Amino acid sequence: MNNTCRIEHDSLGEIEVPKDVYYGVQTLRAKDNFHISGITMSHYPRLISALAYVKTAAAEANVSLGLLEEEKCRAISRACEELLEGKLHDHFVVDIVQGGAGTSANMNANEVICNRALELMGHEKGQYEYLHPLNDVNMSQSTNDVFPSALNIALILEIRELMEAMKHLRKNFAAKGEEFADVLKMGRTQLQDAVPMTLGQEFTAWAVTIGEDLQRVDEAENLIYEINMGATAIGTGLNTHPDYTRTVTEKLVEVTTLNLKSSPDLVEATQDTGAYVQLSGVLKRVAVKLSKICNDLRLLSSGPRCGLNEINLPPMQPGSTIMPGKVNPVIPEVVNQVAYAVVGNDVTVSMASEAGQLELNVMEPVIGFSLFQSINMLRRACVTLADKCVCGITANRERCRELVENSIGLVTALNPHIGYEKSAEIAKEAMKTGGSVYDIVLQRGYLSKDELEDILRPENMVKPRYVHHK
Repeated sequence: MNNTCRIEHDSLGEIEVPKDVYYGVQTLRAKDNFHISGITMSHYPRLISALAYVKTAAAEANVSLGLLEEEKCRAISRACEELLEGKLHDHFVVDIVQGGAGTSANMNANEVICNRALELMGHEKGQYEYLHPLNDVNMSQSTNDVFPSALNIALILEIRELMEAMKHLRKNFAAKGEEFADVLKMGRTQLQDAVPMTLGQEFTAWAVTIGEDLQRVDEAENLIYEINMGATAIGTGLNTHPDYTRTVTEKLVEVTTLNLKSSPDLVEATQDTGAYVQLSGVLKRVAVKLSKICNDLRLLSSGPRCGLNEINLPPMQPGSTIMPGKVNPVIPEVVNQVAYAVVGNDVTVSMASEAGQLELNVMEPVIGFSLFQSINMLRRACVTLADKCVCGITANRERCRELVENSIGLVTALNPHIGYEKSAEIAKEAMKTGGSVYDIVLQRGYLSKDELEDILRPENMVKPRYVHHK
């Protein structure tokens, strides 16, 4: 051994660990074993914070029950505080996708906390006779209750940020709904002319749909406030004090300020991943609906000469290396791609949840990875769509009006005023000659210009309006 390493051992034998790192032998083995995603735990500060909360609560519960020395509890808690401050995160080196149901993640936390706590107690890293990563930091715990409980806490924190981003996007769509309330345009069904509406109604509808999804996300979040701390290996609470489950849950509520609650059946809770399936399904719902909105934005802005061209998206970058002046709808396009990734992650969560066997689901690491990725990508997508696209959208008012006046669908709005037969005649003539429905009505004298203008007022298009049929 050279003087840059220390010797540590586990049940498989001894191994050299670099002296300057805070992790230990089990983390080093996992670091070498899992070259999978290339994304380490250090990329997920919320998960590291959640593990710090769990370890703090466990230490405080154990000391209150007379199981852990006060000095050790203080050192563990101080080390966890540093993790919560963002320190030592670069020592969480295990790949987020790992075998062992999260054991490597739990041991990475145990070893980093233990070695930092040893320093705070005046000892050197690796002097586990004074404070042990398993006997002390992991006291009364198992990976099988630590990892899912920490995962739930981290997800709650991530979901809250996603919901703020969704609220921001909803606000931007609602603002555009008000701005465009007086812009008359043609509504479309099956990509065909339907009936007139306002551009404001279109944008307001998107704000409403995001609001509905916010409610679904909130409902899914409520399911993961239930944790299984105290379950240890399979839910029986083996090796814990009779009051430990209640005490550690109370301590965890205190340190996180979250309304966490213990599952009424820890055996069921340790093997069940239904809340993750539910959450993933809701994230997929959000993604699918966002993607639909982005498809609409791309259609409405298509052109500028050969498409619908009813709205202008803010130009963000040149769109082609061969076509000068071309500008593409790059922001809606990237949100579309986020949606596809989220849908794929939902499939992963579904398969991983189904793969649980008997008293444990060992696939929780990839479930967590998929959920974190979906939440983070959706959050960034919402902010990007709001700030780099929606807030800068402008309406081509004349173009919208022109399409209404020329659309065959306009006759539907005129039907109550001139009758079905005349409306059908006008539609046929417009189709045959290419003429404007608006002009044909005037030419035939079915309605005056003032009457037509009144019918086509945006305020008369946005809500039901009784008209005596001809």
